[in-house]
Amino acid sequence: MPSDPSDVETIEIRLLLEAIHVKYGYDLRDYSEHSIRRRVLAALDRSGLAHLGELQHKILTDPEFFGTVLEGLTVQVSDMFRDPGFYNMLRTRVVPLLRTYPFINVWHSGCATGEEAYSSAIVLYEEGLLDRTQIYATDISARALEHAKQGVYSEDKLAAFAANYENSGGTSQFASYYTSAYNQVAIKELLRRKILFFQHDLVADHVFGEMHIIFCRNVLIYFRRDLRSRVLTKFSQSLCPGGFLCLGTSERLTHPDHKVFAEFAPEHQTYRYQSA
Repeated sequence: MPSDPSDVETIEIRLLLEAIHVKYGYDLRDYSEHSIRRRVLAALDRSGLAHLGELQHKILTDPEFFGTVLEGLTVQVSDMFRDPGFYNMLRTRVVPLLRTYPFINVWHSGCATGEEAYSSAIVLYEEGLLDRTQIYATDISARALEHAKQGVYSEDKLAAFAANYENSGGTSQFASYYTSAYNQVAIKELLRRKILFFQHDLVADHVFGEMHIIFCRNVLIYFRRDLRSRVLTKFSQSLCPGGFLCLGTSERLTHPDHKVFAEFAPEHQTYRYQSA
């Protein structure tokens, strides 16, 4: 149930988001109210500060602290081959159509710490398409992107990564894509060299042109309806005709959006852009 707009806590959160926008340029004001409220209060709890006024003051006067808070306010959860059935569909139904292009542009929007970008790179490598592909992976969080660029992950995650890869229809050994040392695994250069990671605010920054496939999985669920609509417009402006839009398992396009996005694999929330 929506919060009372006159509630003091609601007002303080609204003022905090406005202050972040003015000070740092990040626009979180149209994120889902329930989600952003929960994340702001969690940030307050982690900070050890007494109240939201103190949190706002520290955010505005300590950019390094703000960087830490921003990670918590935005979505930074990812896995290699998350939802294996989706990657199996990508391999068997989308890749054959991508083969028709002489060069392939891929955009992972909201890439977090990079696992899904590396997952798609593995699929394209195994299907013989990576050499003619450029993958762009973007996120609002500079810290998450630094992690993604390094391509280093805890060895504790390896069993889950390998199981997801196998269930997605992988055709090789997952171990062939990383090196292991000191309880960590590092993604090999053959994948990292094909991915450009850089900071991008999906709400405020520019569109990309002539993308053949856009991944934006489990991001739109944290946006309000108007913001979702604006972002979907940005995606339609970034895709070439017939390009693919891949959303998360809980994200479905509403009827008005079907005017430009046709269902391709609705069971995996994958759509194709239809130009006017």
